[in-house]
Amino acid sequence: MSAEWVSKANAKQRKGRAGRVQPGHCYHLYNGLRASLLEDYQLPEILRTPLEELCLQIKILRLGGIAHFLSRLMDPPSNEAVSLSIKHLMELNALDKQEELTPLGVHLARLPVEPHIGKMILFGALFCCLDPVLTIAASLSFKDPFVIPLGKEKVADARRKELAKDSKSDHLTVVNAFEGWEEARRRGYRYEKDYCWEYFLSSNTLQMLHNMKGQFAEHLLGAGFVNSRNPKDPKSNINSDNEKIIKAVICAGLYPKVAKIRLNLGKKRKMVKVYTKNDGLVSIHPKSVNVEQTDFHYNWLIYHLKMRTSSIYLYDCTEVSPYCLLFFGGDISIQKDNDQETIAVDEWIVFQSPARIAHLVKELRKELDTLLQEKIESPHPVDWKDTKSRDCAVLSAIIDLIKTQEKATPRNLPPRLQDGYYS
Repeated sequence: MSAEWVSKANAKQRKGRAGRVQPGHCYHLYNGLRASLLEDYQLPEILRTPLEELCLQIKILRLGGIAHFLSRLMDPPSNEAVSLSIKHLMELNALDKQEELTPLGVHLARLPVEPHIGKMILFGALFCCLDPVLTIAASLSFKDPFVIPLGKEKVADARRKELAKDSKSDHLTVVNAFEGWEEARRRGYRYEKDYCWEYFLSSNTLQMLHNMKGQFAEHLLGAGFVNSRNPKDPKSNINSDNEKIIKAVICAGLYPKVAKIRLNLGKKRKMVKVYTKNDGLVSIHPKSVNVEQTDFHYNWLIYHLKMRTSSIYLYDCTEVSPYCLLFFGGDISIQKDNDQETIAVDEWIVFQSPARIAHLVKELRKELDTLLQEKIESPHPVDWKDTKSRDCAVLSAIIDLIKTQEKATPRNLPPRLQDGYYS
């Protein structure tokens, strides 16, 4: 996402708003030279936004081949953009090699969100942490509820970091803010108003997120993934108090948007540098709760938006553990190196591990992929009371591994996994 100058047509339209109801003034914060360099019209939306969601709609409506259909539009997107969108959907397992919808693709096409967020919603239902995941999905689809009044930026930042509760996650910060708002609203209008004022939150945005969560839950109920249209149904929220599992589900949805943290120990203070595979060195956005964070437990971040202004910023990010990437990232492969083995995720995220642990992780990943495929093809909620079932056994084993690693220190992981970097 890049910051772009307004077009002349947009500027003229905005100017017209100033005198629509009563006399007014419109101030454009750029000089005459900049005004003369503005484009006459903004690019059509289809030429500047992701096409994945549109591609799924073309397939579910049976409108023919994706590239052929899009080529007939008034302003067709480039062949490169179309091919890249199809590739992303294949990597997501939403389309097969013949560009036909997979069972997962059918479900994603029916959810009114971008495909990666739709995948996050489905995983939230399968791993029974539905309510917080729906909050995150709604905020990523619409916008986060935070406002920053002019002149109160530092106070607003402090309140947002207070809501983060050392989660090292912008996404969990939104969850905490939303849950606080729900509690305040239950106590009455005055408490709700005071809460929003104290934490610089928009009550209108929070209400919109609340409504969107209800819509998502309706879709999940209709598809058979949950038993209730209530996002807070206890059966759908067995793991909702476990932020480690929520982070894993965030990873499942946002992968491959991964960044690597490198800690530089300077003479005066620790410095954090962040890198992505395609962009190299990037920065964490000043609005993020992680912008001044130096005490990361792991070396990996998952993010939703990149923004290009004076430099490239990760607008929102969440710290994730190696197991999150191994179980919910891309394809994993193992290579032997003396008594250690290298586990690679999509051949660019690399970890060192004892051979036994490497093969255990790979076998568990196979079981998880098989289980998820079965759930997508024949949706039904996991019965967590049936501890002898295969569903419960596989999911519980993965959850236990993630929880165990989160309790460990980065240099003494049980099982031991040492971070590598892009190969």
